[in-house]
Parts: sequence; C-alpha cells; structure tokens
Amino acid sequence: MNYNKELENLREDIRSLTGEIVDLVDRRMDLVRKVGEIKSKLNIQVEDVNVEQEIRDHVFRFRNGSQTNRVLVGRLLNLLFSESKRFQLNNNQTTDSINHMMVFLRAKELERKGKKIIHLEVGEPDYMPPIATKHALMKSYDTKHVKYTETQGIPILRNAIAKLYHNKLSAEEIIVTPGARFAIFSAISSLLTAGDEIIILEPAWPAYKECAEYIGAKPVIIKTQLQNGWVPKLEQIKNAITNNTKMLVLNYPNNPTGKILEERIVAEIIDVVRRHNIILLSDEVYSDYAYCKFKSLIDYNYDEGVIVSSFSKNYSMTGYRIGYALSNKENIKKMNKVQALAITSVAEPIQYAALSVLKKKSQHFSKIMKKRLDFVKEELSSMPIDFYSPDGAMYFFVRVAKSNSVSTIIEKLLEMGVAVSPGVGFGSSYHDFVRISACQKLKVLRQGLNIIESVISGK
Repeated sequence: MNYNKELENLREDIRSLTGEIVDLVDRRMDLVRKVGEIKSKLNIQVEDVNVEQEIRDHVFRFRNGSQTNRVLVGRLLNLLFSESKRFQLNNNQTTDSINHMMVFLRAKELERKGKKIIHLEVGEPDYMPPIATKHALMKSYDTKHVKYTETQGIPILRNAIAKLYHNKLSAEEIIVTPGARFAIFSAISSLLTAGDEIIILEPAWPAYKECAEYIGAKPVIIKTQLQNGWVPKLEQIKNAITNNTKMLVLNYPNNPTGKILEERIVAEIIDVVRRHNIILLSDEVYSDYAYCKFKSLIDYNYDEGVIVSSFSKNYSMTGYRIGYALSNKENIKKMNKVQALAITSVAEPIQYAALSVLKKKSQHFSKIMKKRLDFVKEELSSMPIDFYSPDGAMYFFVRVAKSNSVSTIIEKLLEMGVAVSPGVGFGSSYHDFVRISACQKLKVLRQGLNIIESVISGK
C-alpha cells in the first residue's frame, strides 16, 4: 500500500473541506449581519441566549450518534456565537447606553475643568494605607530589596499569606499578583480556553466577563434579583452547566450588591460544581468587609477552587497594585506562566510593603466602612428607591424609580457634582439601578446623598 499517496489524498480532502467550512462561515456571517440590521431597527438586544440554545439543541440532535467530540462541537458553537455577538455589536450604531467607565472619565474631565466632583462611583477608600507601608518602602532601598523576584512572589510574603488562612495551604499554592484583577485574568486565561464556558452570577464586577470574552471563552450569565435578596437559584446553575462549562465565579461579599450568601447555599453550589469537576473562582476581595457570617472557600475543602484577594480594599493600598491567588499547585503553575509572560514579577518593594501590614496586623478599616454604610442606609431609606441592605463590601446597589431615565439621572448628578456608577455596568438587566460607593467621609457622603435625593425626587 502506498502510504505517501494515501497521506496526500487525505490532506487534499482536508484542504477541500476546510475551504468549504470557511465558505459556510462567510455565508453564516452574512446572515448574522442581516439579523443584526433587523434587531437594530426593532431595538432588540443583540444577544439572545434562547436562540443560541435552540441552535445548540438542533446541532446536537442532528449530530446524534456522530463520532465528533461533543466538547469540541460545543467550543466551535460558542466561538460562532461570540463572533456573531461581536459582529452585531460593532455594526449596531444605536447602542448608546452609558457605562461605569464613561462616568469615571466624564467625572475626571469635569475635574480638569475645575468642577468639584464627589466620587461615589469608585470603590477606592479615601483613607491612607497603614503607615507601616511607608516605612517598608523606604527600608526597601536600604536593604536592596529593589530587584526582580520569583514570579510567584517572595516566599516570606507567601508564607505570611498562608498564615492568614491558618496554614491550610503551602506557599507553593499561592501566587502574588499585581492586584486582584490580574489574579482573575491569569486564572481565567490559564485555566480556560477559547470556546469554554464560564458561569457568572450577576450583578457582577464586569472584569470576569471581560476577561472571559478577551480569550474567547463564553460567559454564561445567571441573573439574580433584588426581590429575591440577590440569591441565585440552584436550579438555574444546574441548568446552565454543559459539557463545555469549565468555571463558575462566586463574588461574596458581592460587588455591587454587598450580598453574602448563606453557608448552606454556597455548600449546595459547591456540591453541584464538584459533581461536574468545574473550577470555582471565589473572589474574596471584600472578605474583611463582611458584617455577617462569611466563610471562605478554603474552609469548604474544594480542590478545584481558586481564591482571589487583595491588599487594595483591606488596607486601602489600591495604588500599590498587589493581590494574590490561592489554588492547588497545578493551577498556580499555570497562572504563574501567564504572569511570567506578562510582568516577570510584582515589584519587590511593593511586596515588602504588603508584608509589613501582615507583620504589624494592621487595622482593616472595616469599622470605618461599617459606620459609613449604616449612615448611607439611613439616608437612602427616606428616598423613593429600592435597595438591599448590604451584608458587606462598600456599596449600595439602588433601583431608582422606573419612570426616570438612569442616564439622565447620572448626567444631572454629574452637572451637580456627584458621580455614581450605572447599574448596566454590572449586567445588562440592571438598567434602572445605580451603584453608590461609601468610600468617602461622612460629611462628603452627606453632601453627595443630598444631591442624589434632590435629583431622584425631582426637587
């Protein structure tokens, strides 16, 4: 048998089929363009998960008994869906909804022009970091701690972080990152691949979705509701899981709602993801701002968990850009590769500054924030709005009267010197919400809230 000839014949078939696939993709994208034009005229949302599911069901019904790997087919479908969404969004000129970054940039622009702005849109505490960080940075020069370090972080810091978690893990299961945001990016980009699915409970900090979409993974959104106390339904999570589900994100205390899930509910979610061998990414950045019982993922003993935290909120070290992640050694190795490619290591002086607050057992400022949250709650209670009283974090996620346009409200507030975040920044379903940060002194909060009341009440 002439194997060389057979090989060439097979390669020719592959070339031909690949060309046919590309032609079919072109035809599909032309249909997508036409669908997008009609959606734009009808003012219909671009993404339709029900239609996607119908297509998915049709494909798997049609391919029933096929030898093609279902996971591979699922990835290909997700890539097609993501490309269709991107294509339609890029060609939809009617999309003009305001987002949180637009508000922040607008506020900064107004400040440059001399207008005083009360910043209630950002989660950045106004108080200074512990004084120990100043001394540590100055000492770093004298002790020559100003060089490259291990990509994973200096061992002494990783050991100190391990002690925070009662030494339930080793220094090899910890990576020090430039902020929690990069820990999340490296976890998603190293543990998922294009076409994989990641379940996100909304409202949610937008970085999870943005990181997933950046690498071509598909965010699967589960929406929680104010009237249900922002508690996700377990059946929704079960129904969202497919062969392509590789990760689920928990963020409690939650940004933006301040919700903390009951231990029983978290345990039920972990049971579900354990049965499907799904990675559980637990963003615990606000754990030191928990004002009811909070249990870290590490106490649930889930081997496929990734815990992310930071020094930014706990110690008001936002500008230092230092966070960390905990996971099993294999996951940390994968995340470490991403970090080595991107940044080499976190700056050595910054790592010693972080170490200084752990050694001194510095205050976490949680009492200050609790006082502010209580004050904001009292002020908001007299306004014509709906909100869930947060269990933690540093925000109120507020639903304003539906007769008002949130975009109009936000613009009026900016004109009057107050910046708040639009709810759509945390999920497309929350267009009638705004997020109010409590990261200012009581006097400043009072001024800002008085202006918010006057705008919402139409005074």
